[in-house]
Amino acid sequence: MAMAALRREGRRFAAPLISNNPINPFRSSFAPAEEQALLGVRSISTQIVRNRMRSVKNIQKITKAMKMVAASKLRAIQTRAENSRGLWQPFTALLGDTPSVDVKKNVIVTITSDKGLCGGINSTSVKISRGLRKLNSGPDQESKYVILGEKAKAQLVRDSKKHIELIITELQKNPLNYTQVSVLADDILKNVEYDALRIVFNKFQSVVSFLPTTATVLSPEVVEREAESGGKLRELDSYEIEGGETKSEVLQNLTEFQFSCVMFNAVLENACSEQGARMSAMDSSSRNAGDMLDRLTLAYNRTRQASITTELIEIISGASALQG
Repeated sequence: MAMAALRREGRRFAAPLISNNPINPFRSSFAPAEEQALLGVRSISTQIVRNRMRSVKNIQKITKAMKMVAASKLRAIQTRAENSRGLWQPFTALLGDTPSVDVKKNVIVTITSDKGLCGGINSTSVKISRGLRKLNSGPDQESKYVILGEKAKAQLVRDSKKHIELIITELQKNPLNYTQVSVLADDILKNVEYDALRIVFNKFQSVVSFLPTTATVLSPEVVEREAESGGKLRELDSYEIEGGETKSEVLQNLTEFQFSCVMFNAVLENACSEQGARMSAMDSSSRNAGDMLDRLTLAYNRTRQASITTELIEIISGASALQG
């Protein structure tokens, strides 16, 4: 509703600006009376400014309302996002986060919003995703996209349509919980083949600050290979496995659980960043609308004063002509 109203008011505001015959409010009073009556010079010039002022006021009301809505949503999501950080941090301590690992099949999971008017957070995520794909592309390497959000879809479909494996939209239509995100993560794992999953999202820091972040989740085979090669994951061999499960099965379960936890945190962090960026954008829009309203008010007063002065001059000139 707010988006539609904003577009409607924008069209009303822009309509007088595209006229092919702009009207001069300071038009000479000696123009033919028929032309002045036809154009309605004085009344139209002030009416245009009044319409613009009304449009700007309506836009300002909408942006202030959107800022308050974003603030309310941010408060509801922020606590959940901060609590979710405790889910993936133990996995980072155990399995590590190795963005520089060299693998053949890379899947870039790009998380963006479904709606706009939130600054440049979506463009930033898309730029990082494109950079990751170029960095991990080569004769023996393959990179694919998994897209979450309408904004990443709109940008990546233009030039990378053949590299997109899966598109998921309307993710934030309802409040998200871990169960929903884990089902979503399971669908991604079933539909794509990967050696490394690289999740791109915006980490929330404050209302006016967010940090573009990339989290890496390796496949069980790559984790086992890295552990055997004596890399950062060599400490896995120091743990004892109880029960009937093999090491490969344990790693399979760990990586799936790690991906669902990282995804849950990434979705919440990105949602917080989106609402914070929208608050900042709507606050700037409200202030800009206020500045424009001040300028329009000044222009309206000047136009009205000029019109009154012109009419007084005509009356005095007419009276002088009669007396003479």
